[in-house]
Amino acid sequence: MSNWRKDHLGTSSSEPLTVVIIGNGPSGICLSYLLSGYTPYMKPDAVHPHPLLQRKLAEAPGISILDQDLDYLSEGLEGRSQSPVALLFDALLRPDTDFGGNVESVLTWKHQKERAIPHLVLGRNLPGGAWHSIEGSMVTLSQAQWMGLPDLQVKDWMRRKRRGLRNSRATAGDIAHYYRNYVTKKGLGHNFVSGAVVTALEWGIPEPSGSGAQDPSPLFQVSGFLTAEDRSQQPFSLCARNVVLATGTSDSPARLGIPGEALPFVHHKLSALEVATRAGMVTPASDPILIIGAGLSAADAVLYARHYNIPVIHAFRRPVDDPGLVFNQLPKMLYPEYHKVHQMMREQSILSPSPYEGYCSLPEHQLLLFKEDRQAVFRDPTGLQKVFGISLVLVLIGSHPDLSFLPGAGTDLAMDPDQPLSAKRNPIDVDPFTYQSTQQEGLYAVGPLAGDNFVRFVQGGALAVASSLLRKEARRPP
Repeated sequence: MSNWRKDHLGTSSSEPLTVVIIGNGPSGICLSYLLSGYTPYMKPDAVHPHPLLQRKLAEAPGISILDQDLDYLSEGLEGRSQSPVALLFDALLRPDTDFGGNVESVLTWKHQKERAIPHLVLGRNLPGGAWHSIEGSMVTLSQAQWMGLPDLQVKDWMRRKRRGLRNSRATAGDIAHYYRNYVTKKGLGHNFVSGAVVTALEWGIPEPSGSGAQDPSPLFQVSGFLTAEDRSQQPFSLCARNVVLATGTSDSPARLGIPGEALPFVHHKLSALEVATRAGMVTPASDPILIIGAGLSAADAVLYARHYNIPVIHAFRRPVDDPGLVFNQLPKMLYPEYHKVHQMMREQSILSPSPYEGYCSLPEHQLLLFKEDRQAVFRDPTGLQKVFGISLVLVLIGSHPDLSFLPGAGTDLAMDPDQPLSAKRNPIDVDPFTYQSTQQEGLYAVGPLAGDNFVRFVQGGALAVASSLLRKEARRPP
């Protein structure tokens, strides 16, 4: 760790940092890139295929995208995100990708060090965040080209690494390596602190100014601990004028809330199946493993178990033909393995036995409790109870962000403060063109916390935050 970072992570630092980013996944990395002086401009000879956007871009030649009116530029754009700035940045980076095209980005990047804003990125893991916790052989949901960060395409990086794509998609291991390597290649490493766990974020601390008056912008105090290689923990506390929440949502797995869920054979992460398989705790001769859930994580678990010929009981509450199931929203050509799982869910139901072996689905079944002798008790669609013997349980029904370090766990910041904060249903309420919290000046949220759930679109939030912070810094007195 550099002396600069040591100074700011100590308790004696008097000068507050301009920005602290909590979370070092794709959102935090992209924002660090933009805050390090890397500045996007329209290529002088580029023509964007979207006529209205091209006309607007031509009105400000030679002006950085960060210095333009993002509201004006994004007006009229449509796509697979609800965020106008996410659609704008995506359209600039991948102009016609939704139409199957491969038009190059219309942006060129200049490294203007004088525009850099001092910042620190705190993360529990290595740069890449939760991607380092995903089983490395899993294939990404999104196409590889949509997983990339600015000015380093995944396909180019993988070609240099002599790695191949499967059906235009990469493995989670490759993507985790790409994000870590991106930080190194772009020279961002001195801004990143790994092994940092934030335990408290407080605000409302006034910043004294030289004249004795107080700056109207309150300071934030970020407290936590660093985990060293020898597992020892070193506390830290630092002050910042702005804080960006970029922690994602994979911290706290959702739970069923039923009796027996705390028993040692019940798990809430796919990695538990990987560990049990490697240790020989589950084998083709074992009792079936029970997988709960009808999303992609549950499908990944089914695929993993099938690969090792481990018998599976797969239970979920919805009907198999529910249009809300994610499988019905994925093109079959791009995602054949997930559609295979969906087919199994439909054809291998306990209600309609099929010739397949080693898999049984329980649609519209409600799990009631687990017993210590490794039995799971269900209620079927007719109200009857059924009992199954199992060797291991994976409850994969989604996850929630762990914002326990925020006052009130962040509920006051949500769109509906009376409901639990949720990336999909109740994200943090932010201004759509700055991503600053509508409830607290100087506090920003990006990525899933702000409702952007795909890497492809989280970068727009980083653009909005960087643009806001640059304008804010330009207004500060010298």
